[in-house]
Amino acid sequence: MESGDELRFDHGDRTPERLRGQLSRLVGMTAVQMRRAAGDALRAVGAHKDDFVVLAALAEFGPASQAALSDRTRIYKSDLVAVLNALARGGWIRRAPDPADGRRNVITITDDGERRLAELDRVLDDVNEHIMAPLGRDERAQLFALLRRVNDHLAGAPERA
Repeated sequence: MESGDELRFDHGDRTPERLRGQLSRLVGMTAVQMRRAAGDALRAVGAHKDDFVVLAALAEFGPASQAALSDRTRIYKSDLVAVLNALARGGWIRRAPDPADGRRNVITITDDGERRLAELDRVLDDVNEHIMAPLGRDERAQLFALLRRVNDHLAGAPERA
């Protein structure tokens, strides 16, 4: 695995000028470091990013079938099974037969799951604070807005106001 130093965008005179001008390289290397920071923090509390994603989707949108949850979270159905099994073992979700279709289950977040989600929110808030430490409040908002605009542009979405 790459070390933090290996993921630095610029190593001074050891970095070719051409590389310093590559936005995709800067953003990519920064993204790897941010994913690592979030992953490490979640692992420290026995969680994984997909745990957070599933619990957040259930908390915000309510109970869902496994297929709907896969679509909403962008977690492959085969991978989602393992995530749901782990969340069920922790008591953070409940599976129950769908009254409209007994062949499928409806997944619901439990009260313990809501508390777990609040814990994971705090963990990721701390990570975000660490990541954004060099920026002021206005700079943070501006960076987020700019990155969202670039992401929307690349995804072909209409630009937001």
